[in-house]
Amino acid sequence: MSNQMTIYDISKKAGVSIATVSRVLNGSTNVKPRTRKKVMDIIEQYGYKPNAFARGLGLNSMKTIGILCADASDLYLAKAIYFIEQNLRENGYHSVLCCTGYEMASRKDSLNLLLSQHVDSVVMVGSNFIMNNAEDNQYVKDAAATVPIMLLNADFDCSNVYCTLCDDYKATQDATEKMLDAGVKNILYLYNSNSYSGLKKLAGYQNALLTHDIPLKKEMQQCFKGSHEDIDGVKNFVESIYKKGIKFDGIVTSDDFLAVGAMNFARANNINVPKDLQIIGYNNSILTLCSEPDISSVDNRLEDMCIQLVKTLIGTLSQNEMPQKTIFSGELIKRGSTSF
Repeated sequence: MSNQMTIYDISKKAGVSIATVSRVLNGSTNVKPRTRKKVMDIIEQYGYKPNAFARGLGLNSMKTIGILCADASDLYLAKAIYFIEQNLRENGYHSVLCCTGYEMASRKDSLNLLLSQHVDSVVMVGSNFIMNNAEDNQYVKDAAATVPIMLLNADFDCSNVYCTLCDDYKATQDATEKMLDAGVKNILYLYNSNSYSGLKKLAGYQNALLTHDIPLKKEMQQCFKGSHEDIDGVKNFVESIYKKGIKFDGIVTSDDFLAVGAMNFARANNINVPKDLQIIGYNNSILTLCSEPDISSVDNRLEDMCIQLVKTLIGTLSQNEMPQKTIFSGELIKRGSTSF
């Protein structure tokens, strides 16, 4: 049973909160003797030896970090995992990766699995682990009661949660404004996610238009719901918008794969890029070099973010006072798909 047992199970069986179990495991004096005995009895009964408990017995930490990621086939997430894992190894830490998909139940199960493996900390890669609904974020708070939680590109205000993110709002606003300042009148915004990061980018686009006194139109903000590998699907999606008579001479996207699909649409319809249509991607990935012309894209400083995240993680585990939030600025890398 010990491998199956998690701190959640102990709290349920003892009828106490996860925070109370954590306090017992960490040897805190701020627990009633009767409550402590109840929790310890459960721990002994099931032979549960969590990391904090092992530390209390004078043993070393596992030197292992859990990494959660929704989808390792996503270019951005895959690159992030690579940078994080590389930096952890350089600092003498191993890592265990769980790919959760996008379902809440699977996220919770994967997180519980990592906690039961006695990891020293959990890194959540990507903004989709934080939801708009506070209730849906309780699982992150619960986990933070036992180990430090590191969020990459998400913002969540909670004790023992550390956030490293890019200012996606400002980066998208700046990119859109540069296009507007270059004389592009009708900018279509293509996005594929309503995650924390996805909504920040959308708001950045909207604010750029509003500050230029351009009314927001629903038809100019289009969400592609297909796979991030379906570039042909993006091309057809943009084509369907075009065939409805919606006019646009610029496209700003929330991800490079959307920009590649937009480029394929332009080529299929003999639209000259950048003369008649200007396109901006996001993430500055290898995909930007897979089109003719190359695609201008926002560099959201992924490698810098990952290095900083690991630095914060190591500092936290070493009991140093570390910043709970580190924000990087994105930068537009100009290539052939824009004329400015």
